[in-house]
Amino acid sequence: MQAEYSTDNVAETRSLQVYTYLYTSMATFWIYDYACSLHLEWTFLLRSRWSKVKGLYIIARYVPFLLLAGHLYMNFIPNENSDKCQLLNNICSCFSLISVFCSECFFVLRTYALWNNNKIVLVTIMTTFIAVVVSSITFAFATTATAPWTTSTIPGITGCFQSSAVIQLFIPFLLLIGLEFGLMSLTLIRAIQSWRSTNSHIYAVLVKHNIFYYACGLFFSAVNVLTLLLFQYGYQAMFQDFQFIVLAILATRMHLHLWHTDQLAHGSSALVFIPLSDVSSAGSPT
Repeated sequence: MQAEYSTDNVAETRSLQVYTYLYTSMATFWIYDYACSLHLEWTFLLRSRWSKVKGLYIIARYVPFLLLAGHLYMNFIPNENSDKCQLLNNICSCFSLISVFCSECFFVLRTYALWNNNKIVLVTIMTTFIAVVVSSITFAFATTATAPWTTSTIPGITGCFQSSAVIQLFIPFLLLIGLEFGLMSLTLIRAIQSWRSTNSHIYAVLVKHNIFYYACGLFFSAVNVLTLLLFQYGYQAMFQDFQFIVLAILATRMHLHLWHTDQLAHGSSALVFIPLSDVSSAGSPT
């Protein structure tokens, strides 16, 4: 006798399937991007000197691999234990926070460099950045810790999701919108101030990268706010890690491009890493 399922059961199952398809697509895209940039990446890793920014690059580049592996395991391995789902989600959430933290750090440092290492700008940016990070972690874990996890009632469908609404998760994305809007404003103000007095190609690349990254961050954060407020089941969270993966790819790709641009500008005998002081001097009046 064929079992009958409610409309909610079918909707839950479809959201799990879409959720799984999305993570599979993200993993495929990440592997494709890694394969395409393999030569450039290993040239950078082998030739550049070790520094804090290089360490930041390595973390931002490879943490998404752990994030995707954790979610794919949670989506494809049959699991009826809600506590295990909660544990796996907490681990993946930690990877997500590390990933977006490292990606944002790149552009916090770049914005600081564009302002010629101005200490007032640094204190303002870091105070805001730390406040956003702490508040986001608090909201994220406080919200997901109390929402129960469940699996599909339809046989053959793996994965688990939070059965009650977690719309409060839109708050960290609102905070991220505020942070990135502020950093974009600082970049635009600095670009307007120095566009006539600066002819450096690296400076122009830096400004374009910053604006494009912040625009993407604002767009995806807005999408996540809308999905959390308007959708249910697994649909609510389906673009959260997508945003973090895209931002990590942009941050690392842009850093590679900046480094190789510097290599072409100065020749193979030049410095094999772009110090922030060199970048900031590009924005100084000549």
